[in-house]
Amino acid sequence: MLTVIELFYCFDNGGNLQVSFTGISSFQKTYMQSLKRQLFMAMGLLITLNTYAQQNPPQVSLKMLLGRVNQNAPTLLTDSAAISITRAQATETHSNWLPNLRLNYQADVGSNNNVAGPYFGFGIIPSDSRGVRTESNTTAVSANVGVAALDWEIYNFGSYGAQNKVANSDVQVQQNQFARSKYDLQAYTIGNYLQLLRLHDLLTIQARNIQRNVEIRRSIQSLAKSGVRAGVDTSISEAELSKARLNYIELANQEKQVQLQLSAVSGLPYQIIVPDTTAEMDLINQTPALQTLTPDTVNHPLLNYYRSVYQNSLQRENMVKKSYNPKILLEAAAWGRGSSVDANDNFHSLSTGWGFDRNNYLVGIGVSYNLFDLRRRQLKLRTQKAASSYNAQKLYEQKKLLSIGASQADVELETARQRLQEIPNQLKAANDGYRQKLSLYKNGLTDIIELDAALNILYRAETDYAQAKFAYSGALFQKAVTDNQVNTVLNLLK
Repeated sequence: MLTVIELFYCFDNGGNLQVSFTGISSFQKTYMQSLKRQLFMAMGLLITLNTYAQQNPPQVSLKMLLGRVNQNAPTLLTDSAAISITRAQATETHSNWLPNLRLNYQADVGSNNNVAGPYFGFGIIPSDSRGVRTESNTTAVSANVGVAALDWEIYNFGSYGAQNKVANSDVQVQQNQFARSKYDLQAYTIGNYLQLLRLHDLLTIQARNIQRNVEIRRSIQSLAKSGVRAGVDTSISEAELSKARLNYIELANQEKQVQLQLSAVSGLPYQIIVPDTTAEMDLINQTPALQTLTPDTVNHPLLNYYRSVYQNSLQRENMVKKSYNPKILLEAAAWGRGSSVDANDNFHSLSTGWGFDRNNYLVGIGVSYNLFDLRRRQLKLRTQKAASSYNAQKLYEQKKLLSIGASQADVELETARQRLQEIPNQLKAANDGYRQKLSLYKNGLTDIIELDAALNILYRAETDYAQAKFAYSGALFQKAVTDNQVNTVLNLLK
């Protein structure tokens, strides 16, 4: 016999799923109730998994984070704008060779009553080119003049070329400053990312520590109710549990602070900056390949910056030498002039003074040189040579610092590797000791003090392991940054 079972699905006012059945026997109803419970459990599991997925965003790899930093870091955007300014200044310098061609015109009304005698013009004394009369005459005269004047420094024995080289060198310095900022920001980002990994490990360890304390408290409460343990053990376990929770809160705060720092330079929301937890073990497993890293001193951003600063200083020395050289000038002018006074010194109406009665031109080559520039050149060149010597020492200093940093990273890397080899022994012994103490405590063979001591030893062993992984990764990236081999290391990560 075929039994027809009808299932009705609906939601109540609270949004909860309701399932009802019709057309079934008592046995079938019991079976369907069991099916209903299983259905609700399955749906609850799906909801839980979906909520967990929403609360745990996908992990951000170090390579992806560095890419976002290179695109969005405010410091890099500022340095990029500075390059544009320097290029515009270089273009302006390249146009220094252009001549000056000035057009002038003026129309005037005034007297033409001159006397003989030389004077230096102060820039405010009007010019009057008429000859001297025997008597004073202040009759008004109209006059106008138009002048086109050209002056061109056509040759200055290499001064233009030296200025252009300095301008190009300034652009190179700014570009290398941009590359140096990327280099420094790269190191900053890597350091914070590794800190984020360390804090993630410590939070995981602290969560396990809380769980152990909860387990201990549960055991103590059970033993205290049965009279096997004193009530004071419960208070001690509560205090240890509270301390573990407080440590977790502090670590979570530190993690958010690091996430905020990375968010400021990457533009990513801090909540989604979750580190790739497999990165540390990937690097540890790639130890043989990482031992072949060699320093890249040719393309090192830090060295390139100081090299460009030194070269810029040398170019400025050359510009100082040539800026005081003689100058060969081309001068040319053409002008027209009119006046209401004729050649016989007759004063006509003012209207006759407009328009040009006479036209002239003048072309010449001149040489200009200031003998006292020899001393000025000597003093300025001495100052610039001192600046060049300083920049050369800075370049040498950076080379030595990078060399020392690489050696320190090698030592720290070897120490961290040895530490990683030994720590598993400490971790296994601490875990075994804790489990033994917990079993002894549950059987009344030891006290809460010894159990807490074993728990603290296990906690310290786990944190030592996390710190050892952090020290290894930190030393490795310190060497990679110092040797300019960060991309090589990143390519080894999945």
